[in-house]
Amino acid sequence: MLTNADTKVLADFTSDTNLSDWYIVNDVVMGGRSDSGIFLNGENCAVFKGYVSLENNGGFAMVKHIFDPIEIDSHSKIVMKIKGDGKRYQVRLKSQTSQSHSHINYFTTTGDWQVIEIPFKDFYASFRGRRLSYPNFNADQLSEVAFLIGNKKAEEFQLKIKWIALM
Repeated sequence: MLTNADTKVLADFTSDTNLSDWYIVNDVVMGGRSDSGIFLNGENCAVFKGYVSLENNGGFAMVKHIFDPIEIDSHSKIVMKIKGDGKRYQVRLKSQTSQSHSHINYFTTTGDWQVIEIPFKDFYASFRGRRLSYPNFNADQLSEVAFLIGNKKAEEFQLKIKWIALM
């Protein structure tokens, strides 16, 4: 884990971690057939795993972490230690959970452990897959982080998450 005075840990999956503030949202909310879940694997990782189906106009699976709003003025980026399956994922930020839109960016996994750093200023506003003409993420607080897979193809996926922090 990266640690310094400027680091704010959002999630660190130790054996006593509770996933009660992590929620699955699959395309079934709009009639799709994708299926996913999140669990702890006993190796201090959360595993977001499932199958994206294109049936019935589906095509995405998402897990979101909701928490009490935190001040992020002294931070400029999100940093994650992840291990994926070679697929592209989206990371989504919300300053308030009541927002209908998210600020999003993408990362591609390699199959090995990676530390991914994405500056807040590189997250753009999006709603239901459409880019909005809002400013890039510049909020002073954060209350939700999510991972989404929706690559316009039917596929199994697995994303291991070791930790998520702000720097």
